[in-house]
Amino acid sequence: MIGLGFGAEFIPIYSEYPGAEITALCRRNEEELKKSGDEFGIDKRYTSYDEVLSDPDIDFVHINSPIPDHAWMSLKAMDAGKHVMCTVPMATNIDECRQIVEKAKETGRKYMMAETVVYSREFLFIKDMYEKGELGKIQHLAASHPQDMDGWPSYWEAMIPMHYATHVVSPCLGLMNTLAESVSCFGSGAVRKDIAKKSGNSFAVESCHIKLKDSDVAAHIWRFLYDVARQYRESFDVYGTKKSFEWTLVENEPHVIHTAKKPEHEIPEKIEIPDFAHLLPEPIQRFTLPAQIHDSEHLSFIQGGGHGGSHPHMVHEFISALKEDRDPWPNAVTAANWTCVGICAHDSAVKGGEIVRLPDFTQA
Repeated sequence: MIGLGFGAEFIPIYSEYPGAEITALCRRNEEELKKSGDEFGIDKRYTSYDEVLSDPDIDFVHINSPIPDHAWMSLKAMDAGKHVMCTVPMATNIDECRQIVEKAKETGRKYMMAETVVYSREFLFIKDMYEKGELGKIQHLAASHPQDMDGWPSYWEAMIPMHYATHVVSPCLGLMNTLAESVSCFGSGAVRKDIAKKSGNSFAVESCHIKLKDSDVAAHIWRFLYDVARQYRESFDVYGTKKSFEWTLVENEPHVIHTAKKPEHEIPEKIEIPDFAHLLPEPIQRFTLPAQIHDSEHLSFIQGGGHGGSHPHMVHEFISALKEDRDPWPNAVTAANWTCVGICAHDSAVKGGEIVRLPDFTQA
């Protein structure tokens, strides 16, 4: 486990997973490292990432470090023969995404981007409806991720909204199991001067349309990080010919299903989303529940609502992929496509909405 803020939430899950073991913890802060090691009973502890990678007992690293560390840590791990699960985003520029895709192919190591949304109970519910044919033909997809980052670690002040867009890109592309072909994005409004100076971005909101590959469907996503009044929301809306799903406007209120051809007042129906713990090995099923969150005061959970019970599903997917010697989902190419949507979207916004095609290495 690399990084033990948000990353500590995964320690109990790995500890309970059949056939898995957390060999070591790694954190720069030695005092905090000791606390985590003592709390979870893990004796092997490192403050040096190089020492982690030279440890022959370690098969893979799960990276939960700050965003600027994601790319170089992933590349270095695969060079050392380790598999990688890394929290989002894969990287913040196209060249680093390309390097990770090439490195995974070159080394044969597995790479998975730990995107929470596509393992959340909401996504699994919508996916189940879609695969059963209940939605009919998908006509449009939409997702939003407004979030006020004041009070978060200072490195967020240098972040461009669309450079952290995988939470809204991934459900749109993941539901239809396709990739993005091109994007067009507009910026709107302006952030305060200190944020604009640190990030190099003046837009308060970035709003993007995505053309899905080999499809007549387009998706609309939007993001902001500062200076817009709105409660946190990670939403995903799906519009089909038979039924449509709309995310609640206010967190913790019911979502809505719209059913075609009913009397107008009967079209919308408020629903409760079921849990999907039954898809998991029994020992880790309980970790889909908010009550099992280790640090419920962490900002990720105060604003993220526990990430929809996704954590044990991601652990299960990655370990299963290693055991079965297959690519996890999302693998390096898919993760690069999802990540590069946001990078290309910002490039488009700077160019006044010009259509920008996704790089070829993200289309395989």
